[in-house]
Amino acid sequence: MKIRNWRVNLILVLIFLLSTIITGRLIFVQILKGDFYRALAQGLHSPFNETQGERGEIFLKNGEPVAINVNFPYVFASPLKIKNLEETAKILSQILNLEENFVLEKLKKENFFSLIKRKLSQTEVETLKKLNLEGISLDIERGRYYPKESLASSIIGFLGAEGKGQYGLEESYDQILRGENGFKEAKKGSDLILNIDYNIQFEAEELLKKAKENLDFERSQIIVIEPNSGKILALAVYPNFNSNLYEEYAKKGNLDIFKNPVTQELFEPGSVFKIVAILAGLEEGRITPQTTYIDEGSVKIGSDTIYNYDKRIYGQQTMTNVLEKSINTGAVFVEQQIGHRKFLEYLDKLGIFKKTGIDVPEIYSQNKELKKGYEINFATASFGQGIEMTPIQLVRAYCVIANGGKLVTPHLVEKTSDSGIDIEPPLQIISSKTTSQLTAMLVSVVENGFGKLAKIPGYYIAGKTGTAQVPEGGKYSAEKTIQTFVGFGPAFNPQFLILIKLDNPKTKTAEYSAVPIFHDLADYIIHYYQILPDYD
Repeated sequence: MKIRNWRVNLILVLIFLLSTIITGRLIFVQILKGDFYRALAQGLHSPFNETQGERGEIFLKNGEPVAINVNFPYVFASPLKIKNLEETAKILSQILNLEENFVLEKLKKENFFSLIKRKLSQTEVETLKKLNLEGISLDIERGRYYPKESLASSIIGFLGAEGKGQYGLEESYDQILRGENGFKEAKKGSDLILNIDYNIQFEAEELLKKAKENLDFERSQIIVIEPNSGKILALAVYPNFNSNLYEEYAKKGNLDIFKNPVTQELFEPGSVFKIVAILAGLEEGRITPQTTYIDEGSVKIGSDTIYNYDKRIYGQQTMTNVLEKSINTGAVFVEQQIGHRKFLEYLDKLGIFKKTGIDVPEIYSQNKELKKGYEINFATASFGQGIEMTPIQLVRAYCVIANGGKLVTPHLVEKTSDSGIDIEPPLQIISSKTTSQLTAMLVSVVENGFGKLAKIPGYYIAGKTGTAQVPEGGKYSAEKTIQTFVGFGPAFNPQFLILIKLDNPKTKTAEYSAVPIFHDLADYIIHYYQILPDYD
């Protein structure tokens, strides 16, 4: 009987102890650590390592990391343990470079967890450790770090406080980086390996910084792409931002800086777009490079009159001359030879009315005004006004010329750490004969026309300038222009294609703004790749 009572008492004791442990844990989680978990739920405290697996990292082609995971130190207070709130707030504000009232408000909370500052510097950590302030504690959290800071930031984007990718690759590959697999359990996300070449990207960004000083443009973009594969080797935007400091830009209301204008802003390209009418005319057999017409300096379209740049009159000119001298009336002449329906067909073929498929957020225009069929709209579209697109759409169209007639999908990611990336195979849309003819014409632009400053001795370079007026309030600005140059080289075996776009630089035309930048970058790439000359 005694043995039986002993067993019953033992079981009761064990039950009591277990209940005590569970109750204690509930008190700890719900009361003592309640503030911590509430902060976590509200996104004030990073949930990175508590709620999901390790996020995949991002690397450039050469292996340089541009988005990695690191341990960040942070400091928090247990206000109920602090005796002198004012004195502690004063000390913390000086160490952490924060407003004293801000810190004091944090310390006045009646709880055991009040986050004061995240991502502390090493100096801040060491100072706090030495002081060992009562009720002030240090801890670490897993978070996102961008070691190249602003380099390629318009491509990368950033990881928001709630643990979700924002803008760029962080947004478009968010699920892959998170490691989401359709099941509840978290796993390590896949790393991304990009096509971006660190050296070319760095050079492109440096050229834009230097050009800003000389040309005082408002904004600018550079795209470098392999025309045969669609691999983007560099994508530079000025101004850009430091991905580590995205919250500072957001607090100032400067959200537009996060958008990538290469894929998320439309513009009217101007004369760089004359290649579309010429390409269509060649492919349809309506013109040859030697076809001539008489330029009278203007052309009448209904009640409207279209003029050449600076109202110049050229007389009899070939189609090659039209590109060399960027003659507006010549582009109108070619569009009239092929007809409006065919012109629209070629715009569609070249992807102007749809997304390119690039692997970051992008927009496109259906160009509804052009499609209404008004004569004047087709005339102006032939020389790149009254038609809008993104810079990446324009680059894709030029790739067709450079690669022998194939439409490629531009892409930034080469592969993930788990597998390759599915890319649409190039689609042959134009004959190689046509693209060879047009390439030779674009070489003549560099050799004899407004693209002369793009010339690199020993190499044939193909390219075209464009200086477009900017639409403002239903009409075109008399002051503002967008100046662009698109070129590729070596022209007859292209290994790179470059777009230079400058918004309102302090020069009259692209010949003196975008073209010199192209020259410097193309020359750098030729030497970097050690490309053999075309001729002595």
